[in-house]
Amino acid sequence: MPLIVNPILSLLMNTFTVIFLIALASSYGIQFWLSLRQKSYVIRHREQVPAAFRDKVSLAAHQKAADYTVEKSKLGDIDSLTGMIFLIALTLGGGISLIFDFWTTFDLPTIVTGLLAVASIFLLMALVDIPFSLYQTFVIEEKFGFNKNTLPQFIKDQLISLALTQGIGLPVLALILWVMDSLGNLWWLCAWLIIMSFSLLMSWLFPTVIAPLFNKFTPMADGSLKLRIQNLLERCGFNSQGIFIMDGSRRSGHGNAYFTGLGNNKRIVFFDTLIDSLDEDELEAVLAHELGHFRRRHVIKMLFASAIMTLISFAVLGWLINKDWFFDGLGISTHTNAAALLVFMLVSPVFTTFMQPISAYFQRRFEFEADDFAIEHAQGAKMISGLVKLYEENASTLTPDPLYSAFHYSHPPAAIRIAHIEEKLKSA
Repeated sequence: MPLIVNPILSLLMNTFTVIFLIALASSYGIQFWLSLRQKSYVIRHREQVPAAFRDKVSLAAHQKAADYTVEKSKLGDIDSLTGMIFLIALTLGGGISLIFDFWTTFDLPTIVTGLLAVASIFLLMALVDIPFSLYQTFVIEEKFGFNKNTLPQFIKDQLISLALTQGIGLPVLALILWVMDSLGNLWWLCAWLIIMSFSLLMSWLFPTVIAPLFNKFTPMADGSLKLRIQNLLERCGFNSQGIFIMDGSRRSGHGNAYFTGLGNNKRIVFFDTLIDSLDEDELEAVLAHELGHFRRRHVIKMLFASAIMTLISFAVLGWLINKDWFFDGLGISTHTNAAALLVFMLVSPVFTTFMQPISAYFQRRFEFEADDFAIEHAQGAKMISGLVKLYEENASTLTPDPLYSAFHYSHPPAAIRIAHIEEKLKSA
């Protein structure tokens, strides 16, 4: 305890420390309050299926979704509390400084020291997260009949993720640290270009290089479904490098569909669980929705928004990196570029909580636009029946708290989304 408490007491006189603690308390306080609202609202509406779904969803399925939502929310609360404590331990508690000081004793080049320190901290963060992932997978998912994973497969996935993070992330971080050391005050502009180029490259490589490390992708067999999908793609002007079935059932009973990749490396992917759940008309409607994101340029818009936010973030860091109060206020005794970059990544989410509902609002607008596109190119009634099946089979609650969903949901709540589709069908 003295390791954490004493540094915090000595830092309380620092103005930025007070600002950080207020922002931290506000950010996590809002999250916990919203979570409490969500659990209370879902439980309160557990005993009755909403009127819009009464003839489509059974009471047992509705109650399963409510219980599943509450269980996940409880785990999320504990995870958030652990994350807050861990963040304080790393910053004001002196954890980051201790780790950087440890690697400094080896008298290595500055960039190597920074890389090792950052890698160590991210490894610690991954280790802290593993118990929550285990509980989510082998307790909650198992309890509600979704888990198909095994412990060996879980361990393999964790090791592959760690290897990718270190093997790909560390060279990029090394390049950014070199830029920070070598290019003077405008380093942040070059670093932004590096990050955006890397993001685009990873988006292009993901379908053919990254994703196959975790799942098996089998080209869809010839037949009526493939023919319907090809006709839909032709009508929508979408060129892809193939239609694939992913073995999602190897890990989970949840179903989904998506398209991935950029340029000439785009793929359409169906979970095998989705193929088993929906009929061909419903699958066509669900895919038409995904294609709506492409045709309405939502991917490009999200990439542009991400680029702007990343540029602003690097510009702010470029200003902060020479401010001693930034380091001292967060309990960082090591005033290095690597420490500044790491700390900024860790604490910036605390100051940007207010951006979540704004981002969620635009994402929900995109979902409405994609639904409108699906109605134009597929059967709207089948879009509704497919969505209802997905909500039921994935145990997605039909009664989320309105404020919680406005803050967190990237998709409109079920009742609002289906009402929107029905209104469009009536207008048509």
